[in-house]
Amino acid sequence: MEKKTHKYRAFGLYVLSDIPFKELVASEESEPSNPFEKICIKQRDLSSIWDNYGEKRKFKVLTDQSVLFTVNETATFYIEGGRIIYFDPHPSSSIDKIRLFILGSCMGVLLMQRRILPLHGSAVMKDGKAYLIVGDSGAGKSTLASTLILKGWSLLSDDVIPIQLVNGIAYVVPSYPQQKLWDESIKKLGLSVTSYHPLFDRENKYAIPVQNVFTHHSVPLAGIFVLHQVNERPKEIHPLSGLQKIEVLDTHTYRPFMIGRLGLLTWHFDLSVKIASQIPMYAIERSNLFSAYELADTIHNLFEEEQNDNKEAIVNQ
Repeated sequence: MEKKTHKYRAFGLYVLSDIPFKELVASEESEPSNPFEKICIKQRDLSSIWDNYGEKRKFKVLTDQSVLFTVNETATFYIEGGRIIYFDPHPSSSIDKIRLFILGSCMGVLLMQRRILPLHGSAVMKDGKAYLIVGDSGAGKSTLASTLILKGWSLLSDDVIPIQLVNGIAYVVPSYPQQKLWDESIKKLGLSVTSYHPLFDRENKYAIPVQNVFTHHSVPLAGIFVLHQVNERPKEIHPLSGLQKIEVLDTHTYRPFMIGRLGLLTWHFDLSVKIASQIPMYAIERSNLFSAYELADTIHNLFEEEQNDNKEAIVNQ
């Protein structure tokens, strides 16, 4: 019996997969004739490759276009040429966990191989412009994005954010219509944990589908917010400049340790300089108290002020 191929649109690419992905948007489009416009996700026995090259707890870079790694009791993964993700499941593995690593670490490496910058955070859209929320783990990136969505914003990406230059302009490429939220954040947003599924067994982080507020097309990047968690009350947003911006892009690249291993230091720095030169960035501090609504109001008001300033500038021309 012929194995079914599942077809999706994600990360700006046409995806052909051996396994179904409930997270992704199914595609009815014809398969692109240009092979670079599509990627494949295939199950394959990787034991011989791992025996020859693999190293436990390490991403093994065989060339700048081939990366091998394993996750204990989950699977071995092999990303090749920016076009194929191979996976070899562990006998006791959870398919949910395998999908999580394919859409996360594997996709981050694949995007780098394609010279697309993967940032780690959440991307939201308002009036045709994209804004990124980045920060340390636990800073509240997805929670803040969810709060902005409740205010009428749309989601572009959560976790891996693809950034691509088109004619010198930075664009955010949509990934797939799902957020990841901790159970505590879900409750504080007034939602019910029982309405959602955990990312995998025994995990208290949940998959939140957001098809109705997801943007399916690339959007120009207009700003980046960097969240810092502090013990005191949040302070006002303050803008970043120069090297601070480049440091933000370096720190919040998805799996930043891969940049040097793939020989992409020059590419990454040059791209970061181009993005930093055109995109405003802001540092914003949040307290340990749940302040997502306050932060969302601050960002929303800042956006409205920028819109009004732009309208005044046009009128005065």
